[in-house]
Amino acid sequence: MSLPVFLHPGPFEGRVLLDGPEGRHAVAVKRIQAGERIMLVDGRGTHATIFVTATRGKDVLEGEVEECGVEKQAGPRVTVVQALPKAERSELAVDLATQAGADAVVPWQAQRCVAKWTGPKAAKGVAKWEAAALAAAKQSRRTRIPEILDVHTTAQLAELIAGKTALVLHEDSATPLREIDLDVDEVVLIVGPEGGIGADELAQLTAAGAQAVRLGPEVLRTASAAMVALSAIGVLTRRW
Repeated sequence: MSLPVFLHPGPFEGRVLLDGPEGRHAVAVKRIQAGERIMLVDGRGTHATIFVTATRGKDVLEGEVEECGVEKQAGPRVTVVQALPKAERSELAVDLATQAGADAVVPWQAQRCVAKWTGPKAAKGVAKWEAAALAAAKQSRRTRIPEILDVHTTAQLAELIAGKTALVLHEDSATPLREIDLDVDEVVLIVGPEGGIGADELAQLTAAGAQAVRLGPEVLRTASAAMVALSAIGVLTRRW
């Protein structure tokens, strides 16, 4: 059985101390005790197996490093551009994309999004997505935590994808994902809102170099589309 994972800034040498929110999660929530083993990750690929020697109070854990290593970055790197879902599905979209291996997630304020991230709401939304990505990464035993970028407009998204392999998931596309050349360093996967991507938005993105692709015969919910697409890319490339 895989070890429970907790985030730690490192370095992983000799004795280590886990405290703060991660220490509380280990001691008070997971009830880790002396004599057990856990895994610490720095969120950037470095990981260490820790033999727990003691716990103190409700949020302090001490241990010794037994093994340490660095996980190689899977290729191609996949950045998920996620149109803002409704509130109840917002963090779910990030959770599922993280479980499926997304390397970065870009919140997209598409025209047909019901949710609107403006002013202080944008920073709050990014913080919630970061928390969702961290929780999902730990649950799925990932050593790398997906980066959550600031919310992008369509114009900003067009600049982001310039010169990259960008794929827009679109139910009307005649090109299946399996026909795309994925032997590249990076893929940008663009997921539209529940109401679909507007024709002018699609034109703007394709003018910037994106290609519309069909993922499959079913029309997926915006919260689950990235996870299904990442799974397909995993099989079609060296990621898996």
